Amino acid sequence: MHTPGRLSRRTLVTAAAAGVVTAVAAPARATGARTRYHTAGRVKSAADGFVQYTWPGISFEGRFRGTGVGIVLDDSDNDYDVQIDGRTHGTLVTPGRTVSWVDGLLDTEHRVRLVKRTESPWAVGRFGGFIAASGGAILPRPRARSRQIEFIGDSFTVGYGNVSGTRDCSSNGGVNRNSNADLAFGALTARGLDADYQINAFSGRGMVRNYNGSSPDSDFRTYYDRALLNVEGDVWSPPGTWRPQVVVVGLGINDFSTPLNPGERWTTEDGLVAAYKAAYQGFLDKLRARYGPRTFIVVSATRLSRTTAFAQATRHIVQERNRRGDGRVRHWYYDDPGLDFLGCDWHPSVADHRIVSGLLDDHLAGLPLRW
Repeated sequence: MHTPGRLSRRTLVTAAAAGVVTAVAAPARATGARTRYHTAGRVKSAADGFVQYTWPGISFEGRFRGTGVGIVLDDSDNDYDVQIDGRTHGTLVTPGRTVSWVDGLLDTEHRVRLVKRTESPWAVGRFGGFIAASGGAILPRPRARSRQIEFIGDSFTVGYGNVSGTRDCSSNGGVNRNSNADLAFGALTARGLDADYQINAFSGRGMVRNYNGSSPDSDFRTYYDRALLNVEGDVWSPPGTWRPQVVVVGLGINDFSTPLNPGERWTTEDGLVAAYKAAYQGFLDKLRARYGPRTFIVVSATRLSRTTAFAQATRHIVQERNRRGDGRVRHWYYDDPGLDFLGCDWHPSVADHRIVSGLLDDHLAGLPLRW
């Protein structure tokens, strides 16, 4: 049972259609019902019963009977969508430590899904479970899906600024308010295939070189093994249930989209390409060791206005892999004249992500997958 309370000042709730989302600013406590929801995302248990996470697009799915459900969160940085029976009922904007309620539903069985829209490499989100409204009950968690896909990449994979509709987001809420990983191409493709998925992507990071040469002492590989990106040395231990049949890797946009600056460790683009190829092969070795020989690894690339080195390098990487006898590494180059790049800072828009998702659907349909 819950008692209505005032909205937390740190919580903005955008409610939609049937069912009302409200937030109670009382101290939220974890329900301790970890077995009552399903997630495929990288999470770590906390001592107080919450689970912690940082990667974008992490979702939690549950089942309940009754007229409402409460969502226990402790997160003052991220935004979340709340979905009931496949329909979005509201967006929780930096909810803080609250219980957010969806009320006014038909008194029957429902499915609830909470999805983290935003990217937060330096801020840990915390989820404490679902709570049934008075007279209702949280039901056993939904089953894990047999199909699994992992998406690895940068801001394109994250869905950076994709719901903006304008490239300059400085006056319409900034990047976080205009990003939704649940509408990025990977999430769209995975849901279309009824697959569990992870979006392990980090804006601005490259395989060996970050955007414009920033943060030269680290790159995407520095963080890939972590569950909590802001904890140096953190290691996520994949459960035995996480064995994706497909891994889609999209790293290279940040390596090649800007010219080399004076003082960077590569003096020529040829030197950068060589380092990129070597690092990529090592990263593929890691993925192959982790997931075994049956997983398809899709090395992706797209058009860059400044150089063709990105697409050429990825093709060479895949060709070399195939030459070594690994036929389950494939190349996927995507581009389309309909892409408008109307997301924040010239990133793909929601319409673009739908196009790219369709292209990925076609590519995956051509693989001999045995789901």
